[in-house]
Amino acid sequence: MRRSNERGVAILAVLLGIALMTLIVVDFAMTSGLGFVSAANQANELRAGYLARSGISMGLALLAADARSDAQSKTPTDTLSDVWAVPFPPMDVEGGNVSLSIVDEARKLPINLMVNQGGAPNQAAIAKMQRLFTILDVNTDLIQGIIQWISPNGANGAGGDSFYAGLIPPYAPRNGPMPTIADLQMVEGFNQAIFNRVSPFLTVMPETAVNANTASPQVLAALEPQWTEDQKVVQQIVEARTIRPFTQPTDIMNLLGTSAPPTLAHDVTMRSQFFTVVGTGTYAGARKIITATFQRQTSGVGMLAAWHED
Repeated sequence: MRRSNERGVAILAVLLGIALMTLIVVDFAMTSGLGFVSAANQANELRAGYLARSGISMGLALLAADARSDAQSKTPTDTLSDVWAVPFPPMDVEGGNVSLSIVDEARKLPINLMVNQGGAPNQAAIAKMQRLFTILDVNTDLIQGIIQWISPNGANGAGGDSFYAGLIPPYAPRNGPMPTIADLQMVEGFNQAIFNRVSPFLTVMPETAVNANTASPQVLAALEPQWTEDQKVVQQIVEARTIRPFTQPTDIMNLLGTSAPPTLAHDVTMRSQFFTVVGTGTYAGARKIITATFQRQTSGVGMLAAWHED
């Protein structure tokens, strides 16, 4: 009887051992499988990243080609019909896909221009921003928060703002120029909806005038008080540049005649310095987006001004 009990215990121990070994093998197999999937995902993300970088390289090539074309022109301009501005179709490359888009920053209002280098407010730039916010149906009171954010310490009510100190976690205002437009999301009063509405029309790049050949009707209307009130003038400008792009500010002044504002020659340009290239790469479900802004030299070489990866 005792020997029978010993056999039962031995069988039970063997069964427990087999069950334990089974669990170990299953766990090892699952861990190995997950590791393989993780490694495969990382490899796919790496490939997608390289495809996105190739999109940036193609964008630079298009900008360089346009610069070479401009070098042969007596009146070089940047327009919506240029090779860089024409929509570029997505391309299938080595099992993946790459696409790109290019936007000139001169089509937007420069947000940092609202405060001069010495810290004094630039009233002309602030007035344009107020008109743009009005056109976009955004509260113009938010502009004062931007001015405080980009002003040096102590200027225009900047510095020591209790609102930012009371946040969790707290942070201080920039007290200087915005390096990226994403900074705007940290300014008091700006939620995601407002940011999405205004950011396509704003730039942090040091463009001092708006490109009348590429700017949106909203930005054009914000340049002059009379254009904000009379949208027909803006429509007239947009239609005229579609037929024949402007080569100099006097083209617009001749178009408008006596109704042309006297400040127009300082407010508009026909050339853009900074261009933002967005390269998107996809591979086996992985997706990578790279946003890079370049300052294009007269030689066509692009000097990197900003780089962001998603």
